[in-house]
Amino acid sequence: MSKSLLISNGAYEPKQVEDKIYKLWEDSGFFNPDKLPKRHKKPYTIVIPPPNVTGELHIGHALNATIQDILIRQKRMQGYKTLWLPGTDHAGIATQNVVEKKLIKEGKSRFDLGREKFIEEVLRWKEEKGNIILTQFKKLGSSCDWSRTRFTMDKNYEEAVKEAFLQYHKKGWIYQGKRVVNWCKRCATSLSDLELEYAEEKGKLWHIKYPVKGGGSIIVATTRPETMLGDTAVAVNPKDERYKKLIGKVAILPLVNREIQIIADESVDKDFGTGAVKVTPAHDLNDYQIGQKHKLESIQVINEMGKIMGEVLSGYQGLKVLEAREKIVSELKSQNFLEKEEDYTHQVPKCYRCNTTIELIPSLQWFLKMDKLAKLAENPVKSGKIKFHPKSFQKPYLDWLKNVKDWCISRQIWWGHKIPIEGEESVLDTWFSSALWPFAAMGWPDKNASDLKNFYPTNVLSTARDIVNQWVARMIFSGLEFTKKIPFEDVYIHATVLTREGQRMSKSLGTGIDPLKFVDEFGADATRFGIAFQIMGNQDMKFVTDNILMGKKFCNKIWNASRFVLGQIDSKMIEIKKPTGKLSLVDKKILKSLEKTIKSVNRDLNLFKFGKACHALYDFFWHDFCDKYIEESKKQNNQLPAQAEKTKNILTYVLLNSLILLHPFMPFITEEIYQQIPIKNLPAGRHGKKECIMIEEWPN
Repeated sequence: MSKSLLISNGAYEPKQVEDKIYKLWEDSGFFNPDKLPKRHKKPYTIVIPPPNVTGELHIGHALNATIQDILIRQKRMQGYKTLWLPGTDHAGIATQNVVEKKLIKEGKSRFDLGREKFIEEVLRWKEEKGNIILTQFKKLGSSCDWSRTRFTMDKNYEEAVKEAFLQYHKKGWIYQGKRVVNWCKRCATSLSDLELEYAEEKGKLWHIKYPVKGGGSIIVATTRPETMLGDTAVAVNPKDERYKKLIGKVAILPLVNREIQIIADESVDKDFGTGAVKVTPAHDLNDYQIGQKHKLESIQVINEMGKIMGEVLSGYQGLKVLEAREKIVSELKSQNFLEKEEDYTHQVPKCYRCNTTIELIPSLQWFLKMDKLAKLAENPVKSGKIKFHPKSFQKPYLDWLKNVKDWCISRQIWWGHKIPIEGEESVLDTWFSSALWPFAAMGWPDKNASDLKNFYPTNVLSTARDIVNQWVARMIFSGLEFTKKIPFEDVYIHATVLTREGQRMSKSLGTGIDPLKFVDEFGADATRFGIAFQIMGNQDMKFVTDNILMGKKFCNKIWNASRFVLGQIDSKMIEIKKPTGKLSLVDKKILKSLEKTIKSVNRDLNLFKFGKACHALYDFFWHDFCDKYIEESKKQNNQLPAQAEKTKNILTYVLLNSLILLHPFMPFITEEIYQQIPIKNLPAGRHGKKECIMIEEWPN
């Protein structure tokens, strides 16, 4: 759009600007740190939390992308050699589910294709659909170096995953063992604790009478009577006075008539149910720990398909879990073993991908020992080398590491990094590969890779709170283990975006928000500014669409103010310099307000206070510059020619600095206006010719 159109148009039209400006940026090459001007020397790096290849942009992505782009654009303007490295995660279970659903619609299953053909099908799907989300990031204005885009199943990345596994294995930290794991019968794979989601469900708490050998009984409370077929003990707390005389005695398992010990263990909660619990080491993680401690037998009674197995009780084999539960409760009633049942609401673990209720079953899996790695992840946070923002996330992070269990790293799916042991068919947990992201994406294990030398460690990681343990902790110990360096210095935990009513956003429930609809209706700048305006330090952000509309109005204000300023100057090239000499009171006031805004925005961005910086810029530009100074300038322009010329210089000086300050938040409109300011001189130290506002000097 030409300067004359800018001056004549009444409103900013983002659709006429955004594609054109993004092409200008891509053609400039300045997203690539290697192509930045010579003044850009010190590296500043952010790696994008790689979205799943199955993903499409949601409001949480838009929030995080806006945050990262604000940081990158500001640092680029400050003269840093900035790299914002993009990429996608292969997302093992999620991607396999998507492709399997596609096959089901075609009347096929992955087993009809076989492993090799199924992987080919996934790769075809990935080529067609896998980069949608990265294209959507561009619509927001994200200034990633797309030439460095990585994928966690690239050949080089596969080498990094293999090297990491073998290094751990050589140290003896990876082992294979049969242990109780979280099992999804729908996905037919194990899951880590961090891959579960919990749903509140209304159920029952059954109180079951276990006869005691020699007389009497002990009442056990449980929400899962079907697992009693595999009970090998009853446990009570050693400090519970009610049961002290029963510790060491033998109970008779109802229906099965198996003799089991009554044991004492401090892990038993005296306040749950009756204070006495059944112990089923094969089907409960806590019971598994109790079983290991007390050397109890482990009897598996539920198989990988969620059905009753074994010879524990005739007439139950092959029943689904809920069918077995119903039958057992009925038999307990008929044989007078059921003391009572009561309504009970509890949290039920679900598969994070398909929402199937998780079974806990014994399974032969690969594990990574966590004792030494947990210490590695603790130390830099305790010493302050890695800082959490907000700091409140440090404690739960360290608490998790104190109690962390060995990590089950194997998954029984086909799409993913195969475990590099001969004959092994399982693949590695997706988080195992993504834990290597900050350095594997830079070329590790090639220690001479130029990006690894020049851009690692990275500076800031911006991510969501729900993957602090899944991803952040694992990246920290992986970085230290394999590169001897921390992967980043600052961890910024952004808010979780909720609906206006405070509910979690869900596409399936119809409460999700597509940010691209806002981009289409209001423009990328309005969307970005409206999002950033709401980042005020709270960990839950109740999303308000009104702020996007406010961003749109602010764009129009910037556009119209720029039209006014450009209308005051000739089309010939002009000098823009800091005003000196005799100034009017209103001149001094606007320049002082600009300096104050520069200081506050710098301070706020250094402290990751993005919303506060937005508010300061909004107030300065709308109220101080537009409402006050521009109105006063109209009076001053009617005065002496010398005063009028000075006023024009202040108008252009304040406008240019405002555009620079606003650019990280609102990149498209600021670039479009900047391109139409006929700047004659560029202050000393700049790149020598006018190119893009994205490499203008940031005011300090």
